[in-house]
Amino acid sequence: MWSKRINGEDPAETFPAIPDLVVVFGPTDRLADRGLTDRLMSSCGDAIVIGCSSGTMVDGDGLDDDAVVLLGMGFERTKLALAVQPLPSADGSFAAGAAIGMDLADDSLSAIFVLSNGLNVNGSALVAGIRSGTGDAVLLSGGLAGDGARFGDTRILAGGDCLSNAVAAIGFYGEHVRLAHGSAGEWQPFGPVRTISDANGAELCRLDHEPALALYERYLGDEAADLPASGLLYPLEIWDPAKPDDRVVRTLLAIDRDRGTLTFAGDMPQGWKARLMRGIFDDLVDGASTAAQHALHQASTWGVAPSACLAISCVGRRLLMGQRTEEEIAAVAAALHPDIALAGFYSYGEIAPQNVTGVPCLHNQTMTITLIGERV
Repeated sequence: MWSKRINGEDPAETFPAIPDLVVVFGPTDRLADRGLTDRLMSSCGDAIVIGCSSGTMVDGDGLDDDAVVLLGMGFERTKLALAVQPLPSADGSFAAGAAIGMDLADDSLSAIFVLSNGLNVNGSALVAGIRSGTGDAVLLSGGLAGDGARFGDTRILAGGDCLSNAVAAIGFYGEHVRLAHGSAGEWQPFGPVRTISDANGAELCRLDHEPALALYERYLGDEAADLPASGLLYPLEIWDPAKPDDRVVRTLLAIDRDRGTLTFAGDMPQGWKARLMRGIFDDLVDGASTAAQHALHQASTWGVAPSACLAISCVGRRLLMGQRTEEEIAAVAAALHPDIALAGFYSYGEIAPQNVTGVPCLHNQTMTITLIGERV
């Protein structure tokens, strides 16, 4: 396997050979430019092309808010397949995921990398749907497309099409491909523990029987005027009281002021506990390094070095850390061998196996790492 990251629109003279897979990250308006996608497809030959929008791209050990970043990969003994499904609303997330899983399912399927529309989606249901079609033995990672703090439009690139409401996934087949994952957040909880007393899927209606939006606004004070964007700085940690050590973080995507509700990127199960969180810069940087180290530890058993790294972090981390966000990317890059091509994006939700259980799920406000290699 080989991989190479480039920053630009025409990989024809930059990739060492025609790749088998090209992963693309870029601003919404640039991915929607038909001229760009036509040039990209003509340069990539028969390669499978998949990508998504974001407000910030990971380009090696740095960040770029304007560039289109490409990561090309070539495989010697691994089969690839692309699956695409429409996702017109969050209610269809499980069905779209199940269709993706069924489209890719095969006895030789080893792993899936999935990218989804970032606004009209329930990421938890999407993951559950994919797993229903593939079973639990298939590794799963990816993320929800972003649009920075605008929350206006997210796009999925699948082949030569730039899609507004869709989910696309790459299936990796065979015994030679290797994927390793790591995920860490390191946000700090504050305030009292509350109970999700009324929720409907990803919509949070009441906490401790109080309207969720009113409670959130009380904590945010003047920052509440900038919701939902300001809510990215104060995610919720949630957990099943029966499994207090198995916790996930949920980030805010939308609000309904008339109904007093909050919509998050994934399920908010009724009866679960919840607690507000806030970020401390040094802790977030340490979390990014921890995610990379966890993935590298997994990869150390491969007998071959990883060739590519897909780093997906959360837009909330980007908004909070500002210019210091490059420190978390630098921490990831410092952990990796310089021959590993590194690219990624800042998302509205991250998908990766949990570090302890290995079960794929939706994460928010984390740095997630996917390392890819191939034994020959």
